[in-house]
Amino acid sequence: MYAQWTGKTSESIGFAYELRRVDKDELEEAIIEANDDDNVDGIMIYFPVFGNRQDQYLQQVVSKDKDVEGLSHLYVQNMYHNVRYLDKEQTQKSVLPCTPLAVVKILEHIGVYNTVLPYGNRLYGKTITVVNRSEIVGRPLAALLANDGAVVYSVDITGIQKFTRGDGLKLKRHHVQDIDIELKEAASQSDVIVTGVPSPDYKFPVEYIKYGAVCVNFSSEKNFPPEVKERASLYVPSIGKVTISMLLRNLLRLINNKANRKN
Repeated sequence: MYAQWTGKTSESIGFAYELRRVDKDELEEAIIEANDDDNVDGIMIYFPVFGNRQDQYLQQVVSKDKDVEGLSHLYVQNMYHNVRYLDKEQTQKSVLPCTPLAVVKILEHIGVYNTVLPYGNRLYGKTITVVNRSEIVGRPLAALLANDGAVVYSVDITGIQKFTRGDGLKLKRHHVQDIDIELKEAASQSDVIVTGVPSPDYKFPVEYIKYGAVCVNFSSEKNFPPEVKERASLYVPSIGKVTISMLLRNLLRLINNKANRKN
């Protein structure tokens, strides 16, 4: 389904999209072939393939110069260290993972980011709860939001962690600490609540939401019950279309980076 949406959206605005179906045991060679194909500007793999650590290996087989998903080790390292460029001259921008980036762009669009503040600090003074700490979406999202200045409560079944750049944003990048706090307390302080629980049975407790908070759901399941609209000032029930837009944004960034390397 996601492959169909990606193809339809890409072609509707002028991007050439090709879906290559290969046996999983031949996937590595197919990736290498695409890496070497000058007609290919970007590559993405529809995971899971093997459903284990081999999938993580395949992520690193994709050339960083064609990695539209931002899963290359270099891009992930840059994201966590709040490094936004690939070169000292700052002509080549790093690539961010699509779903976390989609959440960030939605929060920018609806005004959660304070544009009066300097770029990189525009979430200063905001508190955000993220219910998901997966390595693909939840943890990167918490890092991005904290790097932009927010205090982030990252919620997982194992507990809650606090992501922050310290008092007065004294740190260049976020740091993480385990804290002894309940979801209710974290949520009641939060200006934004983001959910991404992949279960039809999970529903975020509406009574925990502060009146006027912004609520965003990136799960394919509906993590908020209908009553969320009685408390939230803004509610975004899904972000799939924005995620695809971020994929294409990353593709353009890779193309620009390639052009800048030649100059």
